Amino acid sequence: MRTTLSAATLAAVLLSSQARASEAVPQPSHAGHAQEGHQGAKSSPEHAHGSHGDSGPGTAGEAPTPKSEPGSQGAHARDEVPAPDHEPGHDAAPGTGHSHHGHDATSSVEADAPSILSLPMAREASGTAWQPDATPHSGSHLSTGRWSLMFHEQLFGGYVGEGGARGAHRFAGTGWLMLMAQRPLGADSRLGLRLMLSPEPLTAGGKGYPLLFQSGETYAGERLHDRQHPHDLFMEAAVTYTQALAPGWGFQLYAAPVGEPALGPVASPHRASAAADPLAAIGHHWLDSSHISFGVLTAALLTPTAKLELSWFNGREPDEDRWDFDLRVPDSYAMRLTTNPTRNVSAQVSYGYMPSHDPLEPDEPLHRLTASVMYHRPVGTAGHWASTAAFGRNVGEHSGDTNAFLVETNLDLDGRNVLFGRAEYVEKTDHDLVLAESFHGSTFDTVGLSVGYLRNLGTWGDFVPGVGARVSVNPVPEQLRDVYGATLPVGGMVYLRLASAPMRH
Repeated sequence: MRTTLSAATLAAVLLSSQARASEAVPQPSHAGHAQEGHQGAKSSPEHAHGSHGDSGPGTAGEAPTPKSEPGSQGAHARDEVPAPDHEPGHDAAPGTGHSHHGHDATSSVEADAPSILSLPMAREASGTAWQPDATPHSGSHLSTGRWSLMFHEQLFGGYVGEGGARGAHRFAGTGWLMLMAQRPLGADSRLGLRLMLSPEPLTAGGKGYPLLFQSGETYAGERLHDRQHPHDLFMEAAVTYTQALAPGWGFQLYAAPVGEPALGPVASPHRASAAADPLAAIGHHWLDSSHISFGVLTAALLTPTAKLELSWFNGREPDEDRWDFDLRVPDSYAMRLTTNPTRNVSAQVSYGYMPSHDPLEPDEPLHRLTASVMYHRPVGTAGHWASTAAFGRNVGEHSGDTNAFLVETNLDLDGRNVLFGRAEYVEKTDHDLVLAESFHGSTFDTVGLSVGYLRNLGTWGDFVPGVGARVSVNPVPEQLRDVYGATLPVGGMVYLRLASAPMRH
Protein backbone atom coordinates (compact mmCIF):
# COMPACT_ATOMS: atom_id res chain seq x y z
CA MET A 1 0.00 0.00 0.00
CA ARG A 2 1.25 3.44 -0.79
CA THR A 3 0.18 6.46 1.20
CA THR A 4 1.04 9.91 -0.08
CA LEU A 5 0.47 13.40 1.27
CA SER A 6 0.35 16.45 -0.91
CA ALA A 7 3.43 18.59 -0.41
CA ALA A 8 1.47 21.60 -1.56
CA THR A 9 -1.17 21.00 1.09
CA LEU A 10 1.41 20.67 3.86
CA ALA A 11 3.21 23.79 2.72
CA ALA A 12 -0.06 25.72 2.64
CA VAL A 13 -0.83 24.72 6.23
CA LEU A 14 2.61 25.77 7.43
CA LEU A 15 2.56 29.05 5.53
CA SER A 16 -0.91 29.98 6.73
CA SER A 17 0.03 29.18 10.32
CA GLN A 18 3.20 31.26 10.05
CA ALA A 19 1.18 34.18 8.76
CA ARG A 20 -0.91 34.00 11.94
CA ALA A 21 2.15 33.86 14.21
CA SER A 22 1.73 37.30 15.70
CA GLU A 23 -1.81 36.51 16.82
CA ALA A 24 -1.05 32.95 17.97
CA VAL A 25 1.95 33.61 20.22
CA PRO A 26 1.31 35.54 23.40
CA GLN A 27 3.61 38.46 24.06
CA PRO A 28 6.19 37.61 26.68
CA SER A 29 6.06 39.21 30.09
CA HIS A 30 9.32 40.32 31.67
CA ALA A 31 8.26 41.69 35.00
CA GLY A 32 10.28 40.23 37.83
CA HIS A 33 12.30 37.75 35.75
CA ALA A 34 16.02 37.75 36.17
CA GLN A 35 18.31 37.23 33.22
CA GLU A 36 21.09 34.71 33.64
CA GLY A 37 24.21 34.57 31.58
CA HIS A 38 22.84 35.90 28.28
CA GLN A 39 20.00 37.75 26.69
CA GLY A 40 16.99 35.52 26.44
CA ALA A 41 15.12 33.21 28.68
CA LYS A 42 16.37 30.81 31.20
CA SER A 43 15.03 27.52 29.92
CA SER A 44 12.77 25.12 31.69
CA PRO A 45 12.80 21.37 31.52
CA GLU A 46 10.97 19.49 28.94
CA HIS A 47 7.70 17.84 29.59
CA ALA A 48 7.50 14.58 31.14
CA HIS A 49 6.28 12.07 28.95
CA GLY A 50 5.62 13.39 26.75
CA SER A 51 7.45 15.40 24.77
CA HIS A 52 9.70 17.95 25.27
CA GLY A 53 9.79 21.34 25.00
CA ASP A 54 11.39 24.06 23.55
CA SER A 55 10.43 27.04 25.48
CA GLY A 56 12.09 27.93 28.71
CA PRO A 57 10.80 29.48 31.83
CA GLY A 58 12.61 32.22 33.61
CA THR A 59 13.63 32.40 37.23
CA ALA A 60 11.31 33.74 39.83
CA GLY A 61 13.15 37.01 40.31
CA GLU A 62 11.03 39.53 42.20
CA ALA A 63 7.76 37.72 41.68
CA PRO A 64 6.11 36.84 45.01
CA THR A 65 6.33 33.19 46.04
CA PRO A 66 2.97 31.57 46.81
CA LYS A 67 2.47 30.21 50.30
CA SER A 68 2.78 26.50 50.80
CA GLU A 69 -0.45 24.62 51.38
CA PRO A 70 -1.10 23.25 54.86
CA GLY A 71 0.82 20.03 55.32
CA SER A 72 3.38 20.76 52.62
CA GLN A 73 6.97 20.51 53.68
CA GLY A 74 8.25 23.98 53.21
CA ALA A 75 8.58 25.88 49.95
CA HIS A 76 9.01 23.70 46.88
CA ALA A 77 10.77 24.50 43.69
CA ARG A 78 7.53 24.39 41.74
CA ASP A 79 6.19 27.23 43.93
CA GLU A 80 8.99 29.50 42.75
CA VAL A 81 8.28 29.14 39.06
CA PRO A 82 6.18 31.67 37.13
CA ALA A 83 2.62 30.63 36.53
CA PRO A 84 1.47 28.90 33.35
CA ASP A 85 -0.80 30.65 30.91
CA HIS A 86 -4.05 29.56 32.51
CA GLU A 87 -7.00 31.74 33.19
CA PRO A 88 -6.49 33.95 36.25
CA GLY A 89 -6.90 32.02 39.46
CA HIS A 90 -6.99 28.62 37.79
CA ASP A 91 -4.82 25.95 39.44
CA ALA A 92 -3.59 22.97 37.51
CA ALA A 93 -5.55 19.81 38.09
CA PRO A 94 -3.28 17.21 39.74
CA GLY A 95 -2.05 14.51 37.44
CA THR A 96 -3.59 15.98 34.30
CA GLY A 97 -0.63 18.01 33.16
CA HIS A 98 1.83 15.77 31.41
CA SER A 99 3.59 18.71 29.96
CA HIS A 100 7.34 18.31 29.84
CA HIS A 101 7.88 21.71 31.00
CA GLY A 102 5.70 22.52 33.85
CA HIS A 103 5.27 26.24 33.19
CA ASP A 104 4.76 28.78 30.46
CA ALA A 105 7.80 29.81 28.50
CA THR A 106 6.20 32.99 27.30
CA SER A 107 6.70 34.60 30.69
CA SER A 108 10.49 34.41 30.47
CA VAL A 109 11.43 35.14 26.88
CA GLU A 110 12.84 38.55 26.11
CA ALA A 111 10.86 40.81 23.79
CA ASP A 112 13.43 40.47 21.02
CA ALA A 113 13.76 36.68 21.35
CA PRO A 114 12.59 34.57 18.40
CA SER A 115 8.89 33.83 18.79
CA ILE A 116 9.33 30.10 18.12
CA LEU A 117 11.10 29.79 21.49
CA SER A 118 8.16 31.52 23.18
CA LEU A 119 5.65 28.77 22.44
CA PRO A 120 3.69 27.66 25.51
CA MET A 121 5.36 24.73 27.15
CA ALA A 122 1.98 23.30 28.03
CA ARG A 123 1.63 22.00 24.48
CA GLU A 124 4.61 19.64 24.80
CA ALA A 125 3.45 16.06 25.45
CA SER A 126 4.93 12.61 24.82
CA GLY A 127 7.90 12.37 22.47
CA THR A 128 7.55 15.35 20.14
CA ALA A 129 3.74 15.30 20.10
CA TRP A 130 1.70 18.41 20.83
CA GLN A 131 -1.33 18.79 23.06
CA PRO A 132 -3.56 21.85 23.66
CA ASP A 133 -1.94 24.90 25.24
CA ALA A 134 -4.71 24.87 27.88
CA THR A 135 -3.25 21.70 29.46
CA PRO A 136 -2.42 22.26 33.15
CA HIS A 137 1.04 21.73 34.60
CA SER A 138 2.39 19.66 37.44
CA GLY A 139 5.82 18.58 38.64
CA SER A 140 8.74 19.61 40.83
CA HIS A 141 11.10 22.24 39.45
CA LEU A 142 14.50 23.63 40.30
CA SER A 143 17.26 25.56 38.57
CA THR A 144 21.00 25.11 38.81
CA GLY A 145 23.22 27.46 36.87
CA ARG A 146 21.75 27.77 33.38
CA TRP A 147 19.98 24.42 33.63
CA SER A 148 16.30 24.14 34.48
CA LEU A 149 15.15 20.77 35.83
CA MET A 150 11.79 19.10 36.31
CA PHE A 151 10.70 15.83 37.88
CA HIS A 152 7.30 14.38 37.07
CA GLU A 153 5.60 11.09 37.82
CA GLN A 154 2.32 9.21 37.63
CA LEU A 155 2.08 5.84 39.38
CA PHE A 156 -0.85 3.47 39.89
CA GLY A 157 -1.13 0.32 41.99
CA GLY A 158 -4.12 -1.88 42.75
CA TYR A 159 -6.14 -5.01 42.08
CA VAL A 160 -7.45 -5.61 38.56
CA GLY A 161 -9.81 -8.33 37.41
CA GLU A 162 -11.60 -9.36 34.20
CA GLY A 163 -14.55 -11.77 33.96
CA GLY A 164 -15.26 -14.58 31.53
CA ALA A 165 -13.29 -17.67 30.52
CA ARG A 166 -10.37 -15.57 29.26
CA GLY A 167 -10.41 -13.22 32.23
CA ALA A 168 -7.98 -13.22 35.16
CA HIS A 169 -7.15 -11.12 38.19
CA ARG A 170 -4.02 -9.92 39.97
CA PHE A 171 -2.34 -7.05 41.77
CA ALA A 172 -0.60 -4.78 39.28
CA GLY A 173 1.20 -1.46 39.10
CA THR A 174 1.48 0.85 36.10
CA GLY A 175 2.96 4.26 35.41
CA TRP A 176 6.20 6.15 34.87
CA LEU A 177 8.71 8.61 36.33
CA MET A 178 10.46 11.28 34.30
CA LEU A 179 13.39 13.67 34.73
CA MET A 180 13.90 16.54 32.30
CA ALA A 181 16.68 19.11 31.95
CA GLN A 182 16.88 22.11 29.64
CA ARG A 183 19.19 25.04 28.98
CA PRO A 184 19.63 27.78 26.38
CA LEU A 185 22.38 27.58 23.76
CA GLY A 186 22.70 31.23 22.87
CA ALA A 187 19.82 33.59 22.19
CA ASP A 188 18.05 31.53 19.53
CA SER A 189 18.43 27.83 20.39
CA ARG A 190 17.79 25.38 23.21
CA LEU A 191 19.03 21.97 24.37
CA GLY A 192 16.88 19.45 26.24
CA LEU A 193 17.58 16.09 27.91
CA ARG A 194 15.00 13.54 29.06
CA LEU A 195 14.92 10.25 30.91
CA MET A 196 11.72 8.31 31.59
CA LEU A 197 11.50 5.01 33.49
CA SER A 198 8.65 2.59 34.20
CA PRO A 199 8.31 0.24 37.21
CA GLU A 200 6.15 -2.15 35.16
CA PRO A 201 8.80 -4.88 34.62
CA LEU A 202 8.48 -5.39 38.39
CA THR A 203 4.89 -4.35 39.07
CA ALA A 204 2.97 -5.71 36.06
CA GLY A 205 4.72 -9.06 35.68
CA GLY A 206 6.22 -10.71 32.62
CA LYS A 207 2.92 -11.15 30.80
CA GLY A 208 1.30 -7.96 32.04
CA TYR A 209 -2.15 -7.50 33.52
CA PRO A 210 -5.56 -8.83 32.37
CA LEU A 211 -7.45 -6.68 29.84
CA LEU A 212 -10.11 -8.34 27.68
CA PHE A 213 -9.65 -8.02 23.90
CA GLN A 214 -6.18 -6.53 24.31
CA SER A 215 -3.50 -7.76 21.90
CA GLY A 216 0.12 -7.05 21.04
CA GLU A 217 3.66 -8.19 21.91
CA THR A 218 4.77 -11.56 23.31
CA TYR A 219 5.51 -13.59 26.43
CA ALA A 220 7.41 -16.90 26.61
CA GLY A 221 7.59 -16.93 22.83
CA GLU A 222 3.81 -16.76 22.43
CA ARG A 223 1.62 -13.90 21.31
CA LEU A 224 -0.14 -12.09 24.18
CA HIS A 225 -3.93 -11.86 24.12
CA ASP A 226 -6.45 -10.47 26.59
CA ARG A 227 -3.56 -8.97 28.55
CA GLN A 228 -1.70 -5.68 28.38
CA HIS A 229 2.07 -6.17 28.15
CA PRO A 230 4.32 -4.37 30.64
CA HIS A 231 6.26 -1.37 29.37
CA ASP A 232 10.04 -1.53 29.34
CA LEU A 233 12.09 -0.06 32.18
CA PHE A 234 13.51 2.52 29.77
CA MET A 235 10.59 4.34 28.14
CA GLU A 236 12.57 7.33 26.91
CA ALA A 237 16.16 8.58 26.84
CA ALA A 238 16.36 11.50 24.45
CA VAL A 239 18.09 14.70 23.42
CA THR A 240 16.23 17.59 21.80
CA TYR A 241 17.59 20.63 20.02
CA THR A 242 15.43 23.54 18.92
CA GLN A 243 16.69 26.33 16.66
CA ALA A 244 14.77 29.48 15.85
CA LEU A 245 14.99 30.41 12.19
CA ALA A 246 13.26 33.40 10.60
CA PRO A 247 10.59 35.03 12.79
CA GLY A 248 7.72 32.57 13.19
CA TRP A 249 9.74 29.58 11.98
CA GLY A 250 11.82 26.98 13.81
CA PHE A 251 13.62 23.67 13.44
CA GLN A 252 13.65 20.84 15.98
CA LEU A 253 15.78 17.70 16.18
CA TYR A 254 14.96 14.75 18.46
CA ALA A 255 17.41 11.86 18.90
CA ALA A 256 16.67 8.95 21.21
CA PRO A 257 18.18 5.50 21.80
CA VAL A 258 14.68 4.88 23.15
CA GLY A 259 11.84 7.25 22.45
CA GLU A 260 8.76 8.02 20.40
CA PRO A 261 8.63 8.64 16.63
CA ALA A 262 6.22 11.10 14.99
CA LEU A 263 3.43 8.57 14.69
CA GLY A 264 0.05 8.69 16.40
CA PRO A 265 -1.55 10.92 19.02
CA VAL A 266 -0.04 11.67 22.43
CA ALA A 267 0.67 8.23 23.93
CA SER A 268 -2.06 6.97 26.28
CA PRO A 269 0.06 6.91 29.48
CA HIS A 270 0.57 10.66 28.99
CA ARG A 271 -2.74 11.90 27.64
CA ALA A 272 -4.56 14.26 29.98
CA SER A 273 -7.80 12.62 28.82
CA ALA A 274 -6.56 9.34 30.38
CA ALA A 275 -4.82 10.81 33.42
CA ALA A 276 -7.02 9.05 36.00
CA ASP A 277 -7.29 5.73 34.12
CA PRO A 278 -4.62 3.17 35.10
CA LEU A 279 -5.31 0.76 32.21
CA ALA A 280 -4.42 0.86 28.52
CA ALA A 281 -6.75 1.24 25.55
CA ILE A 282 -7.50 -1.93 23.55
CA GLY A 283 -6.71 0.04 20.38
CA HIS A 284 -3.20 0.80 21.66
CA HIS A 285 -1.54 -1.12 18.81
CA TRP A 286 -3.55 0.81 16.21
CA LEU A 287 -2.81 4.27 17.62
CA ASP A 288 0.34 4.80 19.66
CA SER A 289 2.17 1.50 20.34
CA SER A 290 5.38 2.88 18.80
CA HIS A 291 5.83 5.26 21.76
CA ILE A 292 8.66 3.01 22.99
CA SER A 293 10.94 2.52 19.99
CA PHE A 294 14.61 1.65 20.43
CA GLY A 295 16.25 4.09 18.06
CA VAL A 296 14.49 7.26 16.89
CA LEU A 297 15.59 10.30 14.91
CA THR A 298 13.00 13.01 14.20
CA ALA A 299 13.37 16.35 12.41
CA ALA A 300 10.61 18.95 12.48
CA LEU A 301 9.78 22.28 10.88
CA LEU A 302 7.43 24.30 13.05
CA THR A 303 5.52 27.55 13.26
CA PRO A 304 3.51 28.86 16.22
CA THR A 305 0.43 26.88 15.14
CA ALA A 306 1.69 23.95 13.04
CA LYS A 307 4.42 21.33 13.06
CA LEU A 308 5.56 18.98 10.28
CA GLU A 309 7.73 16.05 11.40
CA LEU A 310 9.66 13.24 9.73
CA SER A 311 10.98 10.25 11.70
CA TRP A 312 13.42 7.45 10.95
CA PHE A 313 13.20 4.75 13.61
CA ASN A 314 13.41 1.10 14.63
CA GLY A 315 9.88 -0.19 14.10
CA ARG A 316 10.37 -3.59 15.77
CA GLU A 317 8.24 -4.06 18.89
CA PRO A 318 10.20 -4.47 22.16
CA ASP A 319 11.18 -8.03 23.07
CA GLU A 320 10.30 -9.88 26.27
CA ASP A 321 13.37 -8.67 28.18
CA ARG A 322 11.97 -5.45 29.65
CA TRP A 323 15.24 -4.36 31.28
CA ASP A 324 17.51 -3.71 28.30
CA PHE A 325 17.79 -1.64 25.09
CA ASP A 326 16.53 -3.49 22.00
CA LEU A 327 18.64 -1.53 19.54
CA ARG A 328 18.49 -2.30 15.82
CA VAL A 329 19.38 -0.35 12.69
CA PRO A 330 16.37 1.93 12.00
CA ASP A 331 14.21 0.49 9.24
CA SER A 332 10.95 2.44 9.52
CA TYR A 333 9.72 5.93 8.80
CA ALA A 334 6.82 8.14 9.80
CA MET A 335 5.50 11.62 9.16
CA ARG A 336 3.07 13.71 11.16
CA LEU A 337 1.34 17.05 10.69
CA THR A 338 -0.01 18.70 13.84
CA THR A 339 -1.89 21.95 14.29
CA ASN A 340 -2.92 23.91 17.39
CA PRO A 341 -5.43 26.39 15.96
CA THR A 342 -6.56 27.59 19.41
CA ARG A 343 -5.27 27.13 22.96
CA ASN A 344 -7.98 24.51 23.60
CA VAL A 345 -7.49 22.32 20.52
CA SER A 346 -4.72 20.16 19.06
CA ALA A 347 -5.17 17.89 16.02
CA GLN A 348 -2.81 15.57 14.16
CA VAL A 349 -2.68 13.20 11.22
CA SER A 350 0.20 10.77 10.79
CA TYR A 351 1.42 7.86 8.70
CA GLY A 352 4.07 5.24 9.40
CA TYR A 353 5.62 2.28 7.60
CA MET A 354 7.22 -0.52 9.62
CA PRO A 355 8.64 -3.30 7.43
CA SER A 356 9.41 -5.69 10.31
CA HIS A 357 7.39 -4.70 13.37
CA ASP A 358 6.47 -8.17 14.71
CA PRO A 359 9.29 -10.28 16.26
CA LEU A 360 7.27 -13.48 15.63
CA GLU A 361 6.63 -12.60 11.98
CA PRO A 362 9.57 -10.37 11.00
CA ASP A 363 8.69 -10.46 7.29
CA GLU A 364 5.21 -8.95 7.79
CA PRO A 365 5.26 -5.21 6.96
CA LEU A 366 2.75 -2.83 8.51
CA HIS A 367 1.35 0.52 7.35
CA ARG A 368 -0.34 2.67 9.99
CA LEU A 369 -2.48 5.77 9.54
CA THR A 370 -3.77 7.77 12.53
CA ALA A 371 -5.76 10.96 13.12
CA SER A 372 -6.83 12.55 16.40
CA VAL A 373 -8.27 15.67 17.99
CA MET A 374 -7.75 16.75 21.61
CA TYR A 375 -9.85 19.34 23.42
CA HIS A 376 -8.85 20.74 26.84
CA ARG A 377 -10.43 23.47 28.95
CA PRO A 378 -10.28 24.61 32.59
CA VAL A 379 -13.24 23.95 34.89
CA GLY A 380 -13.87 26.39 37.71
CA THR A 381 -10.79 27.52 39.61
CA ALA A 382 -9.05 24.18 40.11
CA GLY A 383 -10.52 21.66 37.66
CA HIS A 384 -9.86 20.66 34.08
CA TRP A 385 -11.69 18.79 31.32
CA ALA A 386 -9.66 16.89 28.70
CA SER A 387 -11.10 14.80 25.85
CA THR A 388 -9.59 12.91 22.91
CA ALA A 389 -11.12 11.37 19.79
CA ALA A 390 -8.76 9.18 17.75
CA PHE A 391 -8.75 6.89 14.71
CA GLY A 392 -6.14 4.33 13.72
CA ARG A 393 -5.85 2.02 10.73
CA ASN A 394 -3.40 -0.87 10.34
CA VAL A 395 -2.75 -2.37 6.93
CA GLY A 396 -0.78 -5.62 6.82
CA GLU A 397 0.10 -7.50 3.67
CA HIS A 398 -1.25 -10.75 5.13
CA SER A 399 -3.43 -9.66 8.06
CA GLY A 400 -5.57 -7.25 6.04
CA ASP A 401 -6.95 -3.84 6.92
CA THR A 402 -8.35 -3.17 10.39
CA ASN A 403 -9.55 0.02 12.10
CA ALA A 404 -9.78 1.39 15.63
CA PHE A 405 -11.84 4.25 17.05
CA LEU A 406 -11.45 5.77 20.51
CA VAL A 407 -13.21 8.47 22.51
CA GLU A 408 -12.06 9.18 26.07
CA THR A 409 -12.56 11.97 28.60
CA ASN A 410 -11.22 13.02 32.00
CA LEU A 411 -13.29 15.56 33.97
CA ASP A 412 -11.57 16.95 37.04
CA LEU A 413 -14.35 18.88 38.74
CA ASP A 414 -12.38 20.73 41.41
CA GLY A 415 -8.88 19.29 41.84
CA ARG A 416 -10.20 16.49 44.07
CA ASN A 417 -13.10 14.74 42.34
CA VAL A 418 -12.37 13.23 38.92
CA LEU A 419 -14.73 11.37 36.57
CA PHE A 420 -13.35 9.52 33.55
CA GLY A 421 -14.52 7.24 30.78
CA ARG A 422 -13.49 5.57 27.53
CA ALA A 423 -15.36 4.00 24.60
CA GLU A 424 -13.57 1.97 21.91
CA TYR A 425 -14.36 -0.03 18.80
CA VAL A 426 -11.53 -2.10 17.31
CA GLU A 427 -11.54 -4.63 14.48
CA LYS A 428 -9.39 -7.57 15.59
CA THR A 429 -8.48 -10.71 13.68
CA ASP A 430 -8.18 -14.32 14.80
CA HIS A 431 -4.43 -13.69 14.65
CA ASP A 432 -4.69 -10.77 17.12
CA LEU A 433 -6.83 -12.73 19.59
CA VAL A 434 -4.88 -16.00 19.19
CA LEU A 435 -7.91 -18.10 18.24
CA ALA A 436 -8.17 -21.68 17.04
CA GLU A 437 -7.63 -22.63 13.41
CA SER A 438 -11.41 -22.86 12.90
CA PHE A 439 -11.51 -19.03 13.13
CA HIS A 440 -8.78 -18.54 10.52
CA GLY A 441 -9.33 -15.48 8.33
CA SER A 442 -12.05 -14.00 10.56
CA THR A 443 -12.26 -10.43 11.82
CA PHE A 444 -14.27 -9.49 14.89
CA ASP A 445 -15.87 -6.27 16.12
CA THR A 446 -14.53 -5.77 19.64
CA VAL A 447 -15.83 -3.08 21.99
CA GLY A 448 -14.49 -1.74 25.27
CA LEU A 449 -16.51 0.56 27.55
CA SER A 450 -15.23 1.85 30.88
CA VAL A 451 -16.04 4.49 33.48
CA GLY A 452 -14.33 5.43 36.71
CA TYR A 453 -13.91 7.83 39.61
CA LEU A 454 -10.75 9.13 41.33
CA ARG A 455 -10.67 11.01 44.61
CA ASN A 456 -7.53 13.07 45.16
CA LEU A 457 -6.58 13.30 48.84
CA GLY A 458 -4.94 16.71 48.82
CA THR A 459 -1.37 17.83 48.27
CA TRP A 460 1.36 16.14 50.31
CA GLY A 461 4.54 18.03 49.59
CA ASP A 462 5.37 17.48 45.92
CA PHE A 463 2.77 14.74 45.45
CA VAL A 464 -0.97 14.19 45.19
CA PRO A 465 -2.16 10.76 46.39
CA GLY A 466 -5.56 9.50 45.35
CA VAL A 467 -7.84 6.47 45.47
CA GLY A 468 -9.97 5.35 42.54
CA ALA A 469 -12.08 2.66 40.94
CA ARG A 470 -12.77 1.66 37.35
CA VAL A 471 -15.50 -0.59 35.88
CA SER A 472 -15.54 -1.97 32.32
CA VAL A 473 -17.72 -4.11 30.08
CA ASN A 474 -16.78 -5.83 26.83
CA PRO A 475 -19.70 -7.08 24.72
CA VAL A 476 -18.55 -10.35 23.15
CA PRO A 477 -19.29 -11.02 19.45
CA GLU A 478 -21.68 -13.93 19.06
CA GLN A 479 -19.08 -16.09 17.27
CA LEU A 480 -16.73 -15.79 20.29
CA ARG A 481 -19.10 -16.42 23.19
CA ASP A 482 -17.99 -20.02 23.62
CA VAL A 483 -14.37 -18.84 23.69
CA TYR A 484 -14.95 -16.03 26.20
CA GLY A 485 -17.61 -17.86 28.20
CA ALA A 486 -19.87 -14.85 28.61
CA THR A 487 -22.00 -12.42 26.66
CA LEU A 488 -21.07 -9.31 28.65
CA PRO A 489 -18.05 -9.92 30.89
CA VAL A 490 -17.42 -7.25 33.51
CA GLY A 491 -14.03 -6.09 34.67
CA GLY A 492 -12.76 -3.60 37.20
CA MET A 493 -9.89 -2.20 39.20
CA VAL A 494 -9.53 -0.51 42.57
CA TYR A 495 -6.32 1.43 42.88
CA LEU A 496 -4.17 4.07 44.48
CA ARG A 497 -2.57 6.80 42.41
CA LEU A 498 0.44 9.00 43.16
CA ALA A 499 0.87 11.97 40.82
CA SER A 500 2.94 15.13 40.74
CA ALA A 501 1.43 18.03 42.63
CA PRO A 502 0.04 20.83 40.47
CA MET A 503 1.81 24.08 39.89
CA ARG A 504 0.57 26.68 42.39
CA HIS A 505 0.19 30.25 41.23
